[in-house]
Amino acid sequence: ISPILANLFLHYVFDVWMARSSPAIPFERYADDIICHCRSEEEARTLWSALEVRFRACGLVLHPAKTKIVYCKDTNRRGDYPVQSFDFLGYSFRPRKAAWRGGRYGTSFLPAASPKALKAIRQTIRGWAFHHRTDKSLADLARMYRPYIQGWINYYSHFYKSALTWTLHRIDAFLIRWACNKFKRLRRRPKGAREWLARVIRANPHLFAHWRFLHGNGRTSGAV
Repeated sequence: ISPILANLFLHYVFDVWMARSSPAIPFERYADDIICHCRSEEEARTLWSALEVRFRACGLVLHPAKTKIVYCKDTNRRGDYPVQSFDFLGYSFRPRKAAWRGGRYGTSFLPAASPKALKAIRQTIRGWAFHHRTDKSLADLARMYRPYIQGWINYYSHFYKSALTWTLHRIDAFLIRWACNKFKRLRRRPKGAREWLARVIRANPHLFAHWRFLHGNGRTSGAV
């Protein structure tokens, strides 16, 4: 019940207060993580000071490390400020190269899966220890881990899909090691295992949830 109570408390401490005191400043809040969109550094610092007073009055404090002013730098905002990125809900927001309409390229302030989130995914993949699951078939492995893989794709591929690509390639790297342990003809033959996996992907690109995401229409990549 604690998260529910915290949410209810912050609804009155922050949401209702913002609507009353700063209606022109949009914000997003998820639990106790909050982003406020200010139009200038002056407005941001004024809001910061007001929030410190409001939170203190309600028995709370702003997180000393997480609370910061971020400059959303892009092609049109070319100032030089010390903080130009932030993390929110597993995404890192920062200036990134982007393709614009008309075949032009520029810099936009965009989200992509955060390094912390990608590291957690890689640790989970490593914990599966595919290469030791030789008692399972390839179809068994695909079925066992599809909910995890599809969940990552559903959540983290909405923005800047390329940030997720290398991490998902780690699954194929472990599948190659699994094949080397599973099949006698592939033992100590990693090149042969890579070629075997490439043939499997071409023949059944829907078997693992990430194959269509990585390889398109059954094409394979040397990145594994």
